[in-house]
Amino acid sequence: MDSGIQEFFKNKTIFLTGGSGYLGKVVTENLLRTTDVKRIYSLIRPKRGVSIEERTSVWETEPIFKVLLKAKPQALKRIFPIAGDCLEPDLGISESDRKLLVSEVQVVIHGAATVRFDEALHLSLAINVRATRLMLQLAKQMTQLVSFVHVSTAYSNCVVTEINERFYPEHLKDNSDKILALGELLSSETIDSMTTSLIGSFPNTYTYIKALAEDVIRREAGDLPLCVFRPAIIMPTYKDPVVGWTENLYGPQTLIFGTARGVVRVVMVDPKVIISMVPADFCGNAVLACAWHAGGNSRELAEAGEPPIYTLASSKENQMSIGTFVHSIYAHCSRIPLTKMLWYPFILCIPPFLFPLAAFFYHTLPGYFFDALLLLMGRKPFLTKLYRKIHKNIAILGPFTRTTFNFGMENTTGLLHAISKRDRSIYDFDMDRLDWVEYFYGATDGLREYMGKEPPTEESVAKAVKLMKRLKILHYGFTVTLVSVAMYGLVPL
Repeated sequence: MDSGIQEFFKNKTIFLTGGSGYLGKVVTENLLRTTDVKRIYSLIRPKRGVSIEERTSVWETEPIFKVLLKAKPQALKRIFPIAGDCLEPDLGISESDRKLLVSEVQVVIHGAATVRFDEALHLSLAINVRATRLMLQLAKQMTQLVSFVHVSTAYSNCVVTEINERFYPEHLKDNSDKILALGELLSSETIDSMTTSLIGSFPNTYTYIKALAEDVIRREAGDLPLCVFRPAIIMPTYKDPVVGWTENLYGPQTLIFGTARGVVRVVMVDPKVIISMVPADFCGNAVLACAWHAGGNSRELAEAGEPPIYTLASSKENQMSIGTFVHSIYAHCSRIPLTKMLWYPFILCIPPFLFPLAAFFYHTLPGYFFDALLLLMGRKPFLTKLYRKIHKNIAILGPFTRTTFNFGMENTTGLLHAISKRDRSIYDFDMDRLDWVEYFYGATDGLREYMGKEPPTEESVAKAVKLMKRLKILHYGFTVTLVSVAMYGLVPL
């Protein structure tokens, strides 16, 4: 059976924003490896002293592109960087580049965003909301446009726990028009000072701004052949193009790596809560499927009134609790430890009312002790400062680690069934069939290799296991000593 997705992208010209980000690289690699796209215009933010061409040329050395370049050595030459910046007027795109995009682009994938949960409101508003409006305005000028995918997040409407594939304008205190107008009229400092009032019941600026960006889509997409893609927490790749590839430490990945280093020992979570994670390659596959479906159903989309939304999250038939996730972390830390552990890795799930006390004894106090040793050795202390950041992140993630969100995925299930059997083998995003045990086996190996920079060799693992055994003896010896001292203090003379 033919591949409808591959046929759709054949000889197409793509405009991709966020191409230098994690998901952007996954989508770029997927397009170049599995389809015969004509070219990819990738919006790249210029950096002082580094040209946009230099920023993309280094991709030749990155693991995500290794399989692609082995099969197609010239593949990256189909990427044409476009200088731009979502913070700038008109996205910082030059007039000549704008004319090029307007005349040639057929598919737009808008993934550029700031993903910091606590980003300053004025910055997040400009990058995630105003830029979305400017992208829509640009897309409406494109003479050959057949498909537009806007990348959002499954948590864009996390003020409720039952989230279906629809827009939720009723949760916004003011619509996107009004907030964007405020952003034009008021100073950055004034906008930031209004954060608490503006975001209302949203837990942070990120989810609020993502909801505002969706409101821009709802209000201004018009008759564009557009759809919205909402992924849950994006994790390392499952299989394609390599197992376990990642390049950042966000959310659960920070927890895995911090535990493996022996730094994170206590977390403030509810073990019974369901955590919704999706492999990055599943997201990349779903994005291409969304683009294909929007491109082949433009008339139906126009008649529907509002753009369709596709959510990719853990399915109800194949979920994982945070407790199971934490247990999996501990098991894999023992299976394939790091050679750069600070202490024997273990992790405890602590309820909110006990967390400050547990964090003091398991994190802060050892942090001061370790930093004092570093000072005596003439080295720079770092652990106390690191723990402040860790505790801040744990607090920020609290609403998501102590609440189960149920995501409706009817549209995504329908999309999965709409693609051909061959496409399902190439562009898999079936969360029902994801083997979590196999997945975390590869994901933890990937974190060790790509974030820990430790080679997947027998020598490296043997060295780490030897260190772990020593640290285990020290850990339990120290624990027994502390318990003995405490009991001695409690027993009357």
